[in-house]
Amino acid sequence: MKKLKIACLLLTASMLGTGLAACTKEDGGVETSATTIPPTIATVATEDEEDLDYVYGEHFYSEVPVTYSMFFSDASWYAMKDTWLTEGVFKDIEDITNVHLDIISYDSNDYMNNITLDINAGNAAYIIPKIYDDSQFVDGGAIVPISQYVQYMPNFVDFYNTYNMQEDLLTITRNDGNYYKLPGMYDATMPDYSLLVRKDLFEAAGVDIEAIEKDYTWEDLCDALVKVKAYMVSQKMCSESDYIWSDLWCGNESGQGNGGNLLKLIGNTYDVNAGWAIGDGMRYSQENDAFYFSPVTENYKEFLKVAHKFVEAGILDPETFTQDDSTATNKFFNGQTAIISVNKSQYANFVSNLEENLGKGNFDVYYAVAPRGLNNYSPAGAGRLENGVMISQNALEELGEDEFIKMLRFVDWLFYSEEAYTLTKWGVEGKTYKVNDDGTKSLLPGYCCSGLGYASTSDSDIDIRLEWGYAGGNFWYGHTMALASDHFIPPVAAFVEHVSEYRDIVPLSPGLAPNEDQSEEMNLIATPLIDNVNTWTLSFVTGKEDIDAKWDEYVASCEDLNCQGLVDLYAEVYGK
Repeated sequence: MKKLKIACLLLTASMLGTGLAACTKEDGGVETSATTIPPTIATVATEDEEDLDYVYGEHFYSEVPVTYSMFFSDASWYAMKDTWLTEGVFKDIEDITNVHLDIISYDSNDYMNNITLDINAGNAAYIIPKIYDDSQFVDGGAIVPISQYVQYMPNFVDFYNTYNMQEDLLTITRNDGNYYKLPGMYDATMPDYSLLVRKDLFEAAGVDIEAIEKDYTWEDLCDALVKVKAYMVSQKMCSESDYIWSDLWCGNESGQGNGGNLLKLIGNTYDVNAGWAIGDGMRYSQENDAFYFSPVTENYKEFLKVAHKFVEAGILDPETFTQDDSTATNKFFNGQTAIISVNKSQYANFVSNLEENLGKGNFDVYYAVAPRGLNNYSPAGAGRLENGVMISQNALEELGEDEFIKMLRFVDWLFYSEEAYTLTKWGVEGKTYKVNDDGTKSLLPGYCCSGLGYASTSDSDIDIRLEWGYAGGNFWYGHTMALASDHFIPPVAAFVEHVSEYRDIVPLSPGLAPNEDQSEEMNLIATPLIDNVNTWTLSFVTGKEDIDAKWDEYVASCEDLNCQGLVDLYAEVYGK
């Protein structure tokens, strides 16, 4: 291996002050124990001439052309084109770094299934982005325990140390003391998914959404929507039998059989796991310093009742939980519904579609903070980590350690440097965007990008994401709030500001690191258990089953599937 030059070594007595253990090596050096993360990470630079100068703030460049394979999650709503490779984002990356990316692309709907097959078959690409849950890959030996190599990544190290990411990284650390994915890291929590409402219809019904959003509850929102529906019925915009809320990200296409985004939003405000956030149902209680199975709590019962209230009141279409996303968006764009889930990247696209269908000036929308439940927590949650990047063992074995470390320096530049973040998000300065006198960025005339909030103003406008692959989800996550928000249009910026002002951040839950046997046992219990929870939950929310009448039967079904065993396993792991 190359000779190593230690740039700095910061593992000090502060480890003891934070309760992190250390052990002494025979040579007198210090190493962290197998179950801790150091409060800071030392940066290590190699003496190889090619990358000696690659330090924090510099871009990576290989003196000789190299090729690294990379999986790619190809979103159907902005599918990859040849121009991305020949003149767009991948060409730019190669021009700057001398690295050619051999892209192995899969449709985003089947991305995880396909890459799992490839990884299990030993055919993993070197770089594996867009990973939310790495648990299924940890024990097979196909993925590098990347925490053993991050000291070679100066941008990662700088962010980790500057913004005190130690506790956050513990949440993804495994029993062997390693983490296996490089997460997107934020310096603060970033709100995103919430509700887009037809402000004009709310105001016509006598509801000032901006005035009530600071303190309103889900019940308050339901009452407001009853008024909105009454107005729409009076104007013959709908009938009494119609629903004025038909939501996306909840049904067959993206709801994952658990109620998707909407039940996640409501559930988080009731201190329970639901929808996209169901996981294994386990949640941490700060008050009791213990984990509990949230789907059998009284809070879960209250959550079910408030979600069902929207269906019972004739507001929320129960088909929300089975329909395709396009069904929901088409109804909203055509003016049939008055509210829909939205995230920051879709805001401009939704407005553009409303203009196309209803006509510019014939509507007004508002990006509202999600209501309160039993707490005042933001549905954004506590974590500052986002999906991340795994590195395959193939890269280490085929490149050798020296070239592997060189590749990691490229990965560090691509996913953690400000230069690469700006490139993959905005494109090339002077070609697609400009930096204004006040330091803000804006697209140049003739370009648009719905992902950045820039709607098309002319048929001749070029969408930089559709045409060249900028502002795509495989690269663009993490970094500071200032950098992550540099594209926010005023309505989105106002939403983020209001969430910060009106809602609290839920405390971060402690990380757990079960061993392989414990993980397997947890999965064996959780898989049928959560299937059962999801089936009952959707039946309760849509009104197929009566919550009060069937609650005890539902709880008993969870107990029969050993939910207590899951709680006991968590207690065992957490106790250690």
